[in-house]
Amino acid sequence: MTDPDIDVRALAKLARLEVSGEELAKLEKEIPDILAFVETIQAASAEGSGEPTNALRNVMRADENAHEGGIYTKKLLDAAPAREGNRIAVKQVISRKK
Repeated sequence: MTDPDIDVRALAKLARLEVSGEELAKLEKEIPDILAFVETIQAASAEGSGEPTNALRNVMRADENAHEGGIYTKKLLDAAPAREGNRIAVKQVISRKK
């Protein structure tokens, strides 16, 4: 790729970005490298990567031993160190802003 002459200030203006002089100098050095990398990616061949598959498949196993909801709730609540009604009480770790 030839070294492109890029007006970074005009580009920033089009993108409605405020860019300092220091940032402009840095971008003027980096943009040609970025464009060269993009060109390398565009030139890469996708051959040999296999056939693309759009078929969806279920990777979850069937739940063969399903149980009723709430069947273990009493055991769990009885084993908890503290509870509030039908819920396990835990220490608050995140404060709430008011």
